[in-house]
Amino acid sequence: MRKQGERRGRRILICTFLALSSGFFGAYTSGQITIMLHSQKCQNQPWGFKEMCNAWMTPGAIWQGSTTGLWTGTILGAFVGGLVTRQIRN
Repeated sequence: MRKQGERRGRRILICTFLALSSGFFGAYTSGQITIMLHSQKCQNQPWGFKEMCNAWMTPGAIWQGSTTGLWTGTILGAFVGGLVTRQIRN
């Protein structure tokens, strides 16, 4: 009986690790992509206005992209973790 509990605990640990690590990776990656997309809106401005536009756009872009990436990465990571650690029953 103890072996089954140890396996279950290990499975939970693996799923949690995969979910969190893919969530943080997704947050970082999505935040960077969203910053690049939002900064393209400022490309046609003169130098001073371009810097102000980038400073105005960056916090919102980071928040939007990171939040989306965190949710998506965590859900996908948990799904993959469940697939990797599932038990095959005969």
